[in-house]
Amino acid sequence: MTHPDTATHQVRGACPHDCPDTCSLLTTVSGGVAIKVQGNPAHPATAGTLCTKVSRYTERTYHPDRLQQPMKRVGAKGSGQFEPVSWGVALSDIANRLHAIAARGPDSAQAILPYSYAGTMGLVQGDSMSARFFHRLGASLLDRTICASAGAEALTQTLGGKLGMRIEFFAESKLILIWGSNPIASNLHFWRHAQEAKRRGARLICIDPRRSETAEKCHEHIALLPGTDAALALALMHELIHRDWLDHDYLAQHTLGWELMRARALQWPPERAAAVCGITPEQIRALAQAYGACRGEAGPAAIRLNYGMQRVRGGGNAVRLIATLPALIGAWRHRAGGMLLSSSGSFPVNRAALQRPDLLAGRRPRTINMSTIGDDLLRPASAEFGPAIEALVVYNSNPVAVAPDSGRVVQGFAREDLFTVVLEHFQTDTADYADYLLPATTQLEHWDVHAGYGHTDALLNRPAIAPLGQARTNTQIFRELALHMGFTEPEFTEDDQTLCGLAYGDAVDFEALLAKGFAPVTQVRAPFAQGQFPTPSGKCEFFSARLAAQGLDGLPDYLPNHEAPGSSAHYPLAMISPPARNFLNSSFVNVQSLRDIEGEPLLEMHAQDAKARGLNDGATVRVFNQRGQHHCRLVVSHRARPGVVHGLGVWWRKFGLDGTNVNQLTSQHLTDLGRAPTFYDCLVEVTTVS
Repeated sequence: MTHPDTATHQVRGACPHDCPDTCSLLTTVSGGVAIKVQGNPAHPATAGTLCTKVSRYTERTYHPDRLQQPMKRVGAKGSGQFEPVSWGVALSDIANRLHAIAARGPDSAQAILPYSYAGTMGLVQGDSMSARFFHRLGASLLDRTICASAGAEALTQTLGGKLGMRIEFFAESKLILIWGSNPIASNLHFWRHAQEAKRRGARLICIDPRRSETAEKCHEHIALLPGTDAALALALMHELIHRDWLDHDYLAQHTLGWELMRARALQWPPERAAAVCGITPEQIRALAQAYGACRGEAGPAAIRLNYGMQRVRGGGNAVRLIATLPALIGAWRHRAGGMLLSSSGSFPVNRAALQRPDLLAGRRPRTINMSTIGDDLLRPASAEFGPAIEALVVYNSNPVAVAPDSGRVVQGFAREDLFTVVLEHFQTDTADYADYLLPATTQLEHWDVHAGYGHTDALLNRPAIAPLGQARTNTQIFRELALHMGFTEPEFTEDDQTLCGLAYGDAVDFEALLAKGFAPVTQVRAPFAQGQFPTPSGKCEFFSARLAAQGLDGLPDYLPNHEAPGSSAHYPLAMISPPARNFLNSSFVNVQSLRDIEGEPLLEMHAQDAKARGLNDGATVRVFNQRGQHHCRLVVSHRARPGVVHGLGVWWRKFGLDGTNVNQLTSQHLTDLGRAPTFYDCLVEVTTVS
């Protein structure tokens, strides 16, 4: 239904940001202007509530710094100096530059790299027409690893996919372990169900190096050292075995490799794990007793896992171990038992219809890992690597701020011979290095369809307002770029509503999406009550033959960090970089009201560590390691445990005291599984600024 520009009406939409909640939105529009964004009360998972960030979405959309016309660089790379140009000039020049690279030989298009991630989680504006364009071109493929691939691979190897409990049933749990997660800041709608469980008498235990806002609201906080979660999980197994707090029937019927796993777990008594984790054996025994008491029909016990704890060398193994814990006590028998990291495997997305990999026409371009972009932009051509990267097209991402080892990332983006195109809403750190800066639409201005990873409803986003200025959708930019490149295939003419309909095909009622804005993709309540895991064996796999075939350990184990706490005399402090509560990765950093709440880049440190260094609360400090240094304000805080500091992120570098952020210090080392970054596997030292 359409509305005259003068009428006040509401438009159903979906939050596009990288959060498990994937909220259904209602945007109030008056006179063609969006005046309010709120949660949709008709959507059960959203229940009318939004986080502070997204409730300010009109402030972001109408921000005075919003990009509204194409821009061409006129200053040095990184200077942020641009002049306006027409869309025709910009697209023609971009097409000519890309064509010149691709025309040099059969594999030369691999010198062109798309770089994108979850600036929007939309299936259409995220990676549909863009993927078609780069497939047709034959550009390098991007391994999108920067957030979740270690945990995703671990779930696939253990449970058969990114599946787990339904979030609403946590309200019925008797025990909830909130492991590596701060849902008050990053999973607000789960926290609602956890609070309901607490009111009904459930015990909440938070396992996290940081005493987060969530940890403060739980009955107990276990502040283990970063990267030691696998050791804790093994010790829990040890105690469950030793005390015979096991569901033997579930283990016998629905698991594979239990005897092998049992033998390994018995090597991890609480004393051994406590020494690794930096906690006490008594904490481990008490946790095991609480979890074991929920076995069988006495439960249910539930684990809400999140992605922070997999951002270390052994992150994949740690997720594998935690994902098997429910099988030991038969927690999966209950709809309110088991665990949840991601529900995204529930969504029957037809990615091939959206992305059209057939346009590769038999070519097999190389794949570049987005987490090592710092090194890869500086890598010369070689037989092993292939051609040097000559052109970069960035959309839905801000790699200069969010990629690890950002000193190297900046060096790569600063190459004068690198042709860089950035599609953006604002002039981010990455945009400063663009040769062309193209204005993209926000969620209020385009069609899209969404999956999720915290609930199991598909969502549709309708445009609420016309695009501001000359902003264009990602899909339209790539359609027009394809036309300038001479790509005449009909795949480049499909409009956004058609693409929305392709996303789920017949698997989801698209008419229901159009009518309500959301539709369920599954009605399964207790997915593994009778086993039936989507693994090759149909069982929860303690032992993975697939990993063994790759030459890896088929059993999960504890792997020390690349930069293990206590392993360096020069850099004695472990640093993690959890998100600031009112930012989402680097999104919302430039929204003034939210930045006013956060204040400035901060480092949290325990009083004991501050005293040992003669540092005072509020001081400007230098945080440094072998990769670089970062200046910020020190907060002596109860949120930090001894030996661990927290660099809250992810600020734009240009807002940093010295033009850096915490990723100046993080490394390009990768995880054990999934080729993911190790942001929380980082040693530093802290001094005053001289």
